[in-house]
Amino acid sequence: MITFIIPAHNEEFLIGRTISALHTAAATTNEPYEIIVVDDASTDATTTVAARCGARVLSVNYRQIAAARNEGAGQAQGDLLVFVDADTRIPETVVAAAVHAMRVGAVGGGARARFDGSVPIYGRILAWLWLWIQRFGHLASGCFFFCTRHAFETAGGFDKTLYAAEDVVLSRRLRRLGRFVIIREVVFTSGRNLRSHSAFEVLRIAVGFALHGPEFFRTRQGPWYGRRRDKPDHT
Repeated sequence: MITFIIPAHNEEFLIGRTISALHTAAATTNEPYEIIVVDDASTDATTTVAARCGARVLSVNYRQIAAARNEGAGQAQGDLLVFVDADTRIPETVVAAAVHAMRVGAVGGGARARFDGSVPIYGRILAWLWLWIQRFGHLASGCFFFCTRHAFETAGGFDKTLYAAEDVVLSRRLRRLGRFVIIREVVFTSGRNLRSHSAFEVLRIAVGFALHGPEFFRTRQGPWYGRRRDKPDHT
């Protein structure tokens, strides 16, 4: 069985699209599946929209994406875990490739990601750099991250002491356990953070991560945890 896990905080505008795309993609695998939305302290209609779209909703109050993802994994019934961000659209080919990779022996992996809509030039440069880092470092992005339940539990799940970059740390842990793949297929994730934050704000985070690694994210900071300043992104 496949379990899709979506951590969400105030995502009423985008989560319906994400869930609908997963239903469509999962139906082509001919395997049973479930979709779990871990609603982390939302104050909008995220839970209502998610339930209406056919997801099982878990309500928590962590305000930490790693802890929310772990909560979903702990409640999952599937032996294959697929973590998807609430603002990310997953095509059918991506799910098929991820499931096939795990069924033939991969412990986990990720996919390449593209931003939807227009993003500033600095955002396109950062995205290009990340694709190269991802390719040669075999690192998965949190917007789409998959692994077997056994590998996830053996690796200890996502690091709950981190408020970001927990996907990088888990990628490294899983690579020690077996084959970790970055599939060629592409997912589409929202570029709203790049559209609504300045180059200086994003560069400060990028430089901090480059200099200190995941340790830089031991505190709650960055666009993931601040007040969302963008307009609702429906595209």
